[in-house]
Amino acid sequence: MKKVILVTGASSGIGLAGATALHEAGHIVYGTTRNLAKKKDVPFKLIELDVTDDASAKAAVAQIIKAEGKIDVLVNNAGNGIAGPAYAMPVDKAKQQFEVNFFGVVRMCGAVIPEMLKNNSGIVVNISSLAGLFGLPYQSMYVASKYAVEGYTESMRMELRKTGIKIATINPGDFKTGFTGNREKIPFTVDNAALKANYDVAVASIEKDENAGADPKAIGKEMVKIVTKSSPAHQYLVGAIGQTIAVTLKKALPGGLFESLMADHYGIK
Repeated sequence: MKKVILVTGASSGIGLAGATALHEAGHIVYGTTRNLAKKKDVPFKLIELDVTDDASAKAAVAQIIKAEGKIDVLVNNAGNGIAGPAYAMPVDKAKQQFEVNFFGVVRMCGAVIPEMLKNNSGIVVNISSLAGLFGLPYQSMYVASKYAVEGYTESMRMELRKTGIKIATINPGDFKTGFTGNREKIPFTVDNAALKANYDVAVASIEKDENAGADPKAIGKEMVKIVTKSSPAHQYLVGAIGQTIAVTLKKALPGGLFESLMADHYGIK
């Protein structure tokens, strides 16, 4: 059945792949971008929305409701990345990371779910990350924002379990997108050569994995499957088995051993 779907952050990467796949599956798709002046040619409807702005979120949702009468599916995809040492992260940068990755999700759910409740139906898909399930060196604020999305989603799922609204997360591993090139790297300000070397090596390793990642079309295919389900699973891990297995390893291994394996992978000495 054709559904009205809103995908945030749809001008590139996972959002573009997802919105395109959903459109090709026959749905009415509204993708969002922060700046329509930089609009790309896309097959779906592209509207302006800044997930860090209340008025922008409400205006975009109102635009879709006016045109379509409802929103059946919300895909919270918009996000960015900030790299830097957890122990020397400027608080304003931490807030900036959360404003997009976490409060953007809260803001969009607050704008869309009351509309879904009118029809006692809907699906919300929050794009989290494998990094929302285990830590990564020098990605602490990104990881923390995704952990927050996980907790928020679990709590909201309990609250809405009798309403007909279903909520799922997709936890991608590394995919080749513009996310890597857009990551903000905080200058290393601590006077410690060994830790500075760890920072450089770890970030380089993370970006190497991302640049070798799969095509985000795989996540788009997963979105298409999810929106057709009457009862989506709570969580979908999407990525190379060598990465998704880390979720199982974290549960099965002693904490110190798991941390050692992760540190070794990212070159932490």
